[in-house]
Amino acid sequence: MSFLWPQYLWVLLAVPLLAAAYVALIRRHRRALRFASLDIVKEAMRPGQRWKRHVPPALFLLAIIVALLATARPTAMVILPAEHKTLILAIDVSLSMRATDVQPSRMVAAQTAAKEFVQNIPADVRVGIVSFAGTAALVQAPTRDREELTAAIDRFEMQRHTAIGSGIIVSLAALFPDAGIDIESAVFGRAFASGRGMAERKSEKKAETKPFTPVPPGSYPSAAIVLLTDGRRTTGPDSLDAARMAADRGVRVFTVGFGSPAGGMVNFDGMSMYMQFDSETLKAIASLTRAEYFHASSASELAKVYENLSTKFSMEKKETEVTALMAGLAAVLAALAAGLSLAWAPRLAV
Repeated sequence: MSFLWPQYLWVLLAVPLLAAAYVALIRRHRRALRFASLDIVKEAMRPGQRWKRHVPPALFLLAIIVALLATARPTAMVILPAEHKTLILAIDVSLSMRATDVQPSRMVAAQTAAKEFVQNIPADVRVGIVSFAGTAALVQAPTRDREELTAAIDRFEMQRHTAIGSGIIVSLAALFPDAGIDIESAVFGRAFASGRGMAERKSEKKAETKPFTPVPPGSYPSAAIVLLTDGRRTTGPDSLDAARMAADRGVRVFTVGFGSPAGGMVNFDGMSMYMQFDSETLKAIASLTRAEYFHASSASELAKVYENLSTKFSMEKKETEVTALMAGLAAVLAALAAGLSLAWAPRLAV
């Protein structure tokens, strides 16, 4: 537990003074008293009655301590419903996904796991689908329609090369469609953008002039990207530069390295090649964006990864101010102390 106003913790020094005052008051009243009935004296001398007299004051002192802690605005890590409202699944559709080190193939296993994932996440979360190979494309805009998402995953078409950075940038553009992210320049290069019409470039110029202020990595709670790949970047923008774009927007990019660590055999135009994913780059992407990296070497492991991610997007740990909770606890303790005092006082002698 930490405190937003720790300077107010100094008031806790009053607690020992209150305890000392209570002890002094007890000693002062230790003298013979007149009782209307001998039964009252017998009741007070019964086993267990002596400690009862101290319970209400102890509870009241505890209520004071909790109330004083509440004035310092405590915070704690608590598990709350996640605030993610939009997720983008960025899935590698390069030819290396033909590899059969994961049965029946990497591509089929990835599609099956992705379809199960979109069915299991909370119904209020919108999901978008981005596929990437030599370039990247938004194959399904964010939606809550699970049937459309399943159909989009089934429409994947495999292509040459792997552009991980393109997958991240197109995912960001899907999350922030009005942010003026220049996809053509970022994904295809400035030469491609400069070859288009003057009117189109002027239109994009206006979009690019929108003010943008970077935020702390991982601080945007309403969206996240889940990127799965079985290879390493062979074309397109630098993967870490794209990750920094996501970090500057506070978007976390969870990465999944898919396939056996030793790689898998893939046939390219009659030639056999071993393909491996770049775990170090995937770990770096997750680290830059304050997310996590996962590895799955089989269809069952990939299903577990997606199940884990589904749980993360349903519930998450957050540092939350618990001042109201502490104040409420103090009130309950004070009420309990008062109730016990009223219940026991008629039968006890001081």
